[in-house]
Amino acid sequence: MTATILDPKTALVVVDLQKGIVALDTVHPTAGIVARSAGLADAFRAKGLPVVLVHVVGGAPGRNEGPVQSGGQLPADWADLVPELGPREGDIVVTKRTWGAFHGTDLDLRLRRRGVTQVVVTGVATSIGVESTARAAHEHGYHVTVATDAVTDMDAEAHRNSVERIFPRLGETDTTEAILKLLG
Repeated sequence: MTATILDPKTALVVVDLQKGIVALDTVHPTAGIVARSAGLADAFRAKGLPVVLVHVVGGAPGRNEGPVQSGGQLPADWADLVPELGPREGDIVVTKRTWGAFHGTDLDLRLRRRGVTQVVVTGVATSIGVESTARAAHEHGYHVTVATDAVTDMDAEAHRNSVERIFPRLGETDTTEAILKLLG
């Protein structure tokens, strides 16, 4: 479903646009994802709306595979947010250890204290951090909008599945340009 409205208290949630993740090989070039997310962030800031910058610093405990989960060495700046996004004064920075931005963090509390009722979600990876965050936002009662041209994944089929099948069931989807028009 295309985006129809943004609530007066909508927050932008940018998932995992950090140096180590934007360096990965993705379906859509991360430079465009970063640029569109940064454009949304600037517009939200200009309207006095919350911008949430999420980054992952490690893996959840338990039996998992991969360098983050299994204790492999990552570059020192791997978790640093890309400079195009900030953070800027007033931004909310969320540090997570799981796929989604809500579990094990104070994101819900910080949004509720600001009266937020809707989130616009961007970032990497579509089928992992973005989808987990969108699902949790929906479960917490937020209206969810995903900027479909501001998300990407390492797997084309996983990306397509999230964009075409999952996100429309959680809320609305649209392009960055359309969301910027709704923002006014």
